[in-house]
Amino acid sequence: MRVYVPLTLPGLAEAYKTGQLGADAFVAYAVTPGLREWYASDDIEELEYAALGRAALASLRLLAAEPAAPRRRVVIAVDVADRAATADPGQVLDPAEPGEVRVAGPVPLGKAASVHVDAADAQARVTAAAEALPAADRGDDDAQSVVDGAEDHELLWFATQEIANLVGRGV
Repeated sequence: MRVYVPLTLPGLAEAYKTGQLGADAFVAYAVTPGLREWYASDDIEELEYAALGRAALASLRLLAAEPAAPRRRVVIAVDVADRAATADPGQVLDPAEPGEVRVAGPVPLGKAASVHVDAADAQARVTAAAEALPAADRGDDDAQSVVDGAEDHELLWFATQEIANLVGRGV
Protein backbone atom coordinates (compact mmCIF):
# COMPACT_ATOMS: atom_id res chain seq x y z
CA MET A 1 0.00 0.00 0.00
CA ARG A 2 1.26 3.47 -0.85
CA VAL A 3 1.01 5.96 2.00
CA TYR A 4 1.84 9.66 2.02
CA VAL A 5 3.67 10.86 5.11
CA PRO A 6 3.50 14.56 6.02
CA LEU A 7 6.80 16.04 7.14
CA THR A 8 8.76 19.27 7.36
CA LEU A 9 12.27 19.75 5.99
CA PRO A 10 13.74 19.18 9.49
CA GLY A 11 11.60 16.02 9.72
CA LEU A 12 12.94 14.84 6.37
CA ALA A 13 16.50 15.56 7.55
CA GLU A 14 15.88 13.48 10.67
CA ALA A 15 14.50 10.60 8.61
CA TYR A 16 17.54 10.79 6.34
CA LYS A 17 19.90 10.81 9.33
CA THR A 18 18.24 7.83 11.04
CA GLY A 19 17.36 5.96 7.85
CA GLN A 20 13.75 5.54 8.93
CA LEU A 21 10.40 7.25 9.24
CA GLY A 22 9.03 7.36 12.75
CA ALA A 23 10.28 5.78 15.91
CA ASP A 24 6.79 4.50 16.66
CA ALA A 25 3.47 4.44 14.84
CA PHE A 26 2.74 7.61 12.87
CA VAL A 27 -0.06 9.21 10.85
CA ALA A 28 -0.02 9.12 7.06
CA TYR A 29 -2.60 9.34 4.27
CA ALA A 30 -3.69 6.71 1.77
CA VAL A 31 -6.55 5.71 -0.49
CA THR A 32 -9.06 4.46 2.07
CA PRO A 33 -12.81 3.84 1.80
CA GLY A 34 -13.35 7.18 3.56
CA LEU A 35 -11.17 9.00 1.03
CA ARG A 36 -13.00 7.30 -1.85
CA GLU A 37 -16.33 8.48 -0.44
CA TRP A 38 -15.04 12.01 0.27
CA TYR A 39 -13.42 12.44 -3.15
CA ALA A 40 -16.13 10.54 -5.08
CA SER A 41 -13.90 9.11 -7.81
CA ASP A 42 -12.95 5.65 -8.98
CA ASP A 43 -9.79 6.83 -10.77
CA ILE A 44 -6.88 5.51 -8.71
CA GLU A 45 -4.51 8.24 -9.91
CA GLU A 46 -6.96 10.93 -8.81
CA LEU A 47 -7.42 9.19 -5.47
CA GLU A 48 -3.65 8.93 -4.93
CA TYR A 49 -3.36 12.64 -5.75
CA ALA A 50 -6.13 13.38 -3.23
CA ALA A 51 -4.24 11.40 -0.55
CA LEU A 52 -1.11 13.39 -1.39
CA GLY A 53 -3.13 16.58 -1.00
CA ARG A 54 -4.40 15.49 2.41
CA ALA A 55 -0.80 14.82 3.46
CA ALA A 56 0.25 18.25 2.16
CA LEU A 57 -2.41 19.84 4.38
CA ALA A 58 -1.12 17.81 7.33
CA SER A 59 2.40 19.03 6.50
CA LEU A 60 1.06 22.59 6.64
CA ARG A 61 -0.26 21.82 10.13
CA LEU A 62 3.19 20.59 11.13
CA LEU A 63 4.68 23.85 9.84
CA ALA A 64 2.15 25.85 11.87
CA ALA A 65 3.33 24.00 14.98
CA GLU A 66 7.03 24.35 14.09
CA PRO A 67 7.69 28.07 13.44
CA ALA A 68 11.45 27.62 12.94
CA ALA A 69 11.03 25.12 10.09
CA PRO A 70 11.47 26.39 6.53
CA ARG A 71 8.06 27.23 5.13
CA ARG A 72 7.80 24.43 2.61
CA ARG A 73 5.43 21.49 2.79
CA VAL A 74 7.04 18.05 2.52
CA VAL A 75 5.36 14.73 1.78
CA ILE A 76 7.16 11.43 1.34
CA ALA A 77 5.45 8.58 -0.52
CA VAL A 78 6.24 5.23 1.06
CA ASP A 79 5.24 1.69 0.20
CA VAL A 80 4.25 -0.39 3.22
CA ALA A 81 2.59 -3.76 3.67
CA ASP A 82 -1.21 -3.47 3.73
CA ARG A 83 -1.30 -4.78 7.28
CA ALA A 84 1.13 -2.03 8.41
CA ALA A 85 -1.43 0.75 7.74
CA THR A 86 -4.78 0.85 9.48
CA ALA A 87 -7.68 3.24 8.90
CA ASP A 88 -9.81 2.22 11.87
CA PRO A 89 -11.73 5.32 13.00
CA GLY A 90 -12.12 3.68 16.42
CA GLN A 91 -8.44 4.30 17.03
CA VAL A 92 -6.82 7.68 17.67
CA LEU A 93 -7.50 8.71 14.07
CA ASP A 94 -9.79 11.63 13.30
CA PRO A 95 -12.82 10.36 11.32
CA ALA A 96 -13.13 13.87 9.84
CA GLU A 97 -9.77 13.39 8.09
CA PRO A 98 -10.46 11.36 4.92
CA GLY A 99 -7.59 9.06 4.04
CA GLU A 100 -5.89 9.21 7.42
CA VAL A 101 -4.16 5.99 8.42
CA ARG A 102 -1.87 4.94 11.24
CA VAL A 103 1.32 3.24 10.09
CA ALA A 104 3.06 0.80 12.40
CA GLY A 105 6.53 2.32 12.62
CA PRO A 106 9.34 2.62 12.14
CA VAL A 107 9.52 2.25 8.37
CA PRO A 108 12.92 2.08 6.62
CA LEU A 109 13.54 5.09 4.40
CA GLY A 110 14.46 2.58 1.70
CA LYS A 111 10.71 1.92 1.30
CA ALA A 112 10.22 5.49 0.06
CA ALA A 113 9.11 5.86 -3.55
CA SER A 114 9.38 9.65 -3.91
CA VAL A 115 9.53 12.94 -2.06
CA HIS A 116 7.30 15.94 -2.75
CA VAL A 117 8.36 19.45 -1.65
CA ASP A 118 7.17 22.99 -2.29
CA ALA A 119 9.26 25.13 -4.62
CA ALA A 120 10.92 28.22 -3.20
CA ASP A 121 8.31 30.49 -4.81
CA ALA A 122 5.59 28.90 -2.65
CA GLN A 123 7.17 30.10 0.59
CA ALA A 124 5.11 33.29 1.00
CA ARG A 125 1.79 31.52 0.42
CA VAL A 126 2.74 28.56 2.62
CA THR A 127 3.82 30.96 5.39
CA ALA A 128 0.52 32.84 5.17
CA ALA A 129 -1.45 29.59 5.11
CA ALA A 130 0.33 28.21 8.19
CA GLU A 131 -0.43 31.45 10.04
CA ALA A 132 -4.08 31.39 8.94
CA LEU A 133 -4.74 27.78 10.01
CA PRO A 134 -5.99 28.52 13.56
CA ALA A 135 -8.53 31.06 12.29
CA ALA A 136 -9.58 28.74 9.45
CA ASP A 137 -10.13 25.95 11.99
CA ARG A 138 -12.45 28.31 13.88
CA GLY A 139 -14.54 28.79 10.73
CA ASP A 140 -13.10 32.05 9.38
CA ASP A 141 -13.84 31.94 5.62
CA ASP A 142 -11.15 34.50 4.74
CA ALA A 143 -8.54 32.47 6.62
CA GLN A 144 -9.74 29.30 4.90
CA SER A 145 -9.24 31.02 1.57
CA VAL A 146 -5.62 31.77 2.54
CA VAL A 147 -5.10 28.14 3.58
CA ASP A 148 -6.62 26.95 0.30
CA GLY A 149 -4.25 29.30 -1.54
CA ALA A 150 -1.30 27.11 -0.59
CA GLU A 151 -2.88 24.37 -2.71
CA ASP A 152 -2.35 26.55 -5.78
CA HIS A 153 1.30 25.52 -5.55
CA GLU A 154 1.95 22.00 -6.76
CA LEU A 155 4.49 20.05 -4.77
CA LEU A 156 7.58 19.23 -6.81
CA TRP A 157 8.50 15.58 -7.30
CA PHE A 158 11.95 14.35 -6.26
CA ALA A 159 13.53 10.92 -6.48
CA THR A 160 14.61 9.41 -3.18
CA GLN A 161 18.24 9.73 -4.29
CA GLU A 162 17.76 13.50 -4.08
CA ILE A 163 16.91 13.54 -0.34
CA ALA A 164 20.52 14.31 0.60
CA ASN A 165 20.43 17.41 -1.60
CA LEU A 166 17.01 18.45 -0.28
CA VAL A 167 18.09 18.34 3.35
CA GLY A 168 21.57 19.66 2.68
CA ARG A 169 20.43 22.75 0.81
CA GLY A 170 16.99 23.18 2.42
CA VAL A 171 15.60 23.07 -1.18
